[in-house]
Amino acid sequence: MATRAVHIVIDAADPSSLAAFWAQALGWEVAADEPDEVVVAPAGFGYPNPGALPLVFVPVADLRTAKNRVHLDLATTSDEHQAAEVARLLALGATRVDIGQGKVPWEVLADPEGNEFCVLEPRDVYLDSRPVAAVVIDSADPAANARFWAIAAGWEVHRSDPDFASLRVAGGTGPYLELLRNPDAKTVKNRIHLDVAPARGGDTQVEASRLRAAGAVSADVGQGDATWIVLADPEGNEFCVLSPR
Repeated sequence: MATRAVHIVIDAADPSSLAAFWAQALGWEVAADEPDEVVVAPAGFGYPNPGALPLVFVPVADLRTAKNRVHLDLATTSDEHQAAEVARLLALGATRVDIGQGKVPWEVLADPEGNEFCVLEPRDVYLDSRPVAAVVIDSADPAANARFWAIAAGWEVHRSDPDFASLRVAGGTGPYLELLRNPDAKTVKNRIHLDVAPARGGDTQVEASRLRAAGAVSADVGQGDATWIVLADPEGNEFCVLSPR
């Protein structure tokens, strides 16, 4: 495994406030609160660890202008648990939103800065992936993009068909990465993205070149002279290749 997914980055107008919401939402804790990033992770989490993807909130001035192409799905264990979780999240500051989902068994909510997420009805497949069931990415070609993310994230393809694909760490731990067919074109920088990194002893430049050969392209999101490399997957979704860790 040359690179593997290590955390999720979320753009925020107020990183500390948004991190506080998500720490309570997931039952995690604010592990670090610095001017340039706020980290939310499970208590006692040893980073990096495939058992979870911590959330890293970074300050941005840009306002959210469109539905996010990347969102989180939260798992529940029963209908009663789902209803209780929705009520709890609404009390924390979430809101119900309509993204055209129609009548579905899951609940679509948004966090205090408008980032959509879903509270799923109970599904056996997610019973061992709580509280975050999946990181979901809109995709024009889920099967093809899953093949790329298997290389970038270092995860195994769990399911693949024309409308949906999923990946997970080998051995079955932590959340799924899911690609869901959506023909809508990407028009703005994603406000939520995955970061990947080589293990200690690896080389960021070498890994970035390997991912470009697999279909990634260089991306400029205003990062300037950063220690990480910003790429985009074959469908334009930005991600970062970090230093070895």
